[in-house]
Amino acid sequence: MAGDPTDLTAKAVRLRELHGGQTLVLPNAWDAASAKIVVESGFPVVATASNAIAAMLGHPDGEGAPWEEMFAAAGRVARAVSVPVTVDAEAGYRMRPRELVDRFLDIGAVGCNLEDTDHRAGGLTDPDVHAQWLADVRSAADAAGVPIVVNARVDVFLPASAVPEGDRIAEAVRRGKLYRAAGADCIYPIGVRSRSDLTTLLAELPGPVNANVGPELDLPALRELGVARVSFGPTFYHAGMANLRNAIQDLLP
Repeated sequence: MAGDPTDLTAKAVRLRELHGGQTLVLPNAWDAASAKIVVESGFPVVATASNAIAAMLGHPDGEGAPWEEMFAAAGRVARAVSVPVTVDAEAGYRMRPRELVDRFLDIGAVGCNLEDTDHRAGGLTDPDVHAQWLADVRSAADAAGVPIVVNARVDVFLPASAVPEGDRIAEAVRRGKLYRAAGADCIYPIGVRSRSDLTTLLAELPGPVNANVGPELDLPALRELGVARVSFGPTFYHAGMANLRNAIQDLLP
């Protein structure tokens, strides 16, 4: 464990507390500079975006980058700021739970996103298998003495999940309940775009829910609905790259 265990524990406790009050807004960062901007702008937590970090490193998303590079980048983020940092760890890079927890603590992270997509086989991981793995991650964090905040991503609304559209809500609820019972602190049904779908999920999923902004779901609407957490993923990274592209193209004759 690289950091002070007492400091890491305090940050983990604070991160968990922030899921129980006003909506926690996370304009995700991808490097030390963007993380500092997030904190200087007044946000109490920094979250990384795996899509943005992988792109920055020259790799595709979906565990296309070596985990060593992803953790090194996330570690630079954590060292750059004094607030809690939660890391998008994709599907956990097939690490054993204790190894994964140790990696988080070594870089100073006190929270994580863990998704149920199987990036090698394609589609979704068996929910019971994934729930047991999450339970083992929770046990490993408890054994390490730092209550890492686990945001369990449910990927049924993503096209690659192959879950029929009419079955997605029921399957998201089934998986979310399993993951919550396994010890996840927050459930993240990524890709929900319908206000009515999100309203149903908020009513049926136990505990805090993470959501995204969309055409029917701007930030005020998400706050009104009572979501615990809003993630922006690689939105600002891609916006920054688009601005760079436009700026340098203007230099061409």
